[in-house]
Amino acid sequence: MTIRSVGKSLVKRHSSLDLQELTVHRGHLNVKKLTAHKRIHSGEKPYECKQCGKAFRLSLQCSRHMRTHSGERPYECKECGKAFVNVSGLIVHRTIHSGEKPYKCKQCGKAFRFSSECRRHMQTHSGERPYECKECGKGFLTSSSLRTHTIIHSGERPYKCKECGKAFRKTAHLTAHRLIHSGEKPYECKECGKVFRTTSELKTHRGIHSAERPYECNDCGKAFRTTAHLKSHRIIHSGEKPYECKTCGKAFKSTSYLRIHRKIHSAEKPYECKECGKAFKTTSHLTTHRGIHSAERPYECKECGKGFLTPSSLRTHTIIHSGERPYECKECGKAFRTTSHLTAHRIVHSGERPYECKECGKAFKSPSYLRIHRRIHSAEKPYECLECGKAFRRTAHLSRHERIHSGERPYECTECGKAFRRSSHLTAHRRIHSGERPYECKECGKTFTCASSLSIHMQIHTGERPYECKQCGKAFTRASAFTVHRRIHSGETL
Repeated sequence: MTIRSVGKSLVKRHSSLDLQELTVHRGHLNVKKLTAHKRIHSGEKPYECKQCGKAFRLSLQCSRHMRTHSGERPYECKECGKAFVNVSGLIVHRTIHSGEKPYKCKQCGKAFRFSSECRRHMQTHSGERPYECKECGKGFLTSSSLRTHTIIHSGERPYKCKECGKAFRKTAHLTAHRLIHSGEKPYECKECGKVFRTTSELKTHRGIHSAERPYECNDCGKAFRTTAHLKSHRIIHSGEKPYECKTCGKAFKSTSYLRIHRKIHSAEKPYECKECGKAFKTTSHLTTHRGIHSAERPYECKECGKGFLTPSSLRTHTIIHSGERPYECKECGKAFRTTSHLTAHRIVHSGERPYECKECGKAFKSPSYLRIHRRIHSAEKPYECLECGKAFRRTAHLSRHERIHSGERPYECTECGKAFRRSSHLTAHRRIHSGERPYECKECGKTFTCASSLSIHMQIHTGERPYECKQCGKAFTRASAFTVHRRIHSGETL
């Protein structure tokens, strides 16, 4: 029986009903489904949440949404006891236990748990992005990604944490955030036993064991574990920075960078360390900081055995052994191991220093440099050497200092065999062989092998002495000279 004949029989049986309502349109035989479908075109959302006022097209969607406020999770997994707001969430979760991945990509052979995941993945090969934002023209693979994106423009954050009041754009983000308060990490890696708060964190971590990097950049051939990492990388080639801070106008490559940057203006630090009470702007900074207390360094380099707090730190370190420097400056041709190093370097050419210290007015190229500089005024030195008790303002300075005790000099010159404790010392040393002096003073034309030497030299012309002693008022051009001077007042042995 065809759809048309079924439609005719329905009309005969229900002749008293409005014939227009029973028109079989786009395969909808059910009046309720047709009415619900029409709302896609009309934009009508008659079902409103009494808690937050959010409106929905279907009563079922509204009921499901209200559970985010009540905390009700009626669908429970029999394997691990985890509960879900809706049945689809439970179905998705069950595949974690079964490990079943029936949908395979015809291009690269990668397997997925759901057909929707596979479809979305295949678009990474075709480059198709059918859903476009009317505000900024950005394209997306799925309608849900577009919906999430549009909230950036509206600024709406309807999902609020009852513990700390922090608001989120998505229920998934709220759910992940709640685990910070509970400390729960339900997803365990079967390879090494490490536990995670979310399935996405576990998925990213698994890539460390498999070393699989299926997503390749068409511009430079670099491969990535996730589509998100590839997407972030592509912006390096395009130079696009679509996300702008409304307070200062600074633009960013991703929403996450913009979100972190906004906290500079608000000074909000919602993530606190339970060991020492120090607060942080992001969970990643808190996680990295916690490693100082535990001394745990779970990510080990296979080349030299050195341990790291995070997989990203390990990734950055392994490039030292390979010598790879894939990120090149278009201005001067200098190459870098990481995008962050290239970004920091670009400011050398532009001269931009947007981050200013409120204590002394000194400006910096990045917020991290400003943060470190502030410790000069506060005298805070949170990183302590376990061998001798000496404290430092930065983890990098502590790592460097620890090599004095261990005698380690991991950076070796291929020209003469001389080894160094710091990669920057090796870079500066190589210029002895090459004769390169890339940093030139615009005032007098004098050239230098490193940027720090140029910065110190510039103070001769400006007369600037940014480091002032609060005890006697004496000012210094360099932080190291200031540190030595302070010991005169403290009585500390030089």
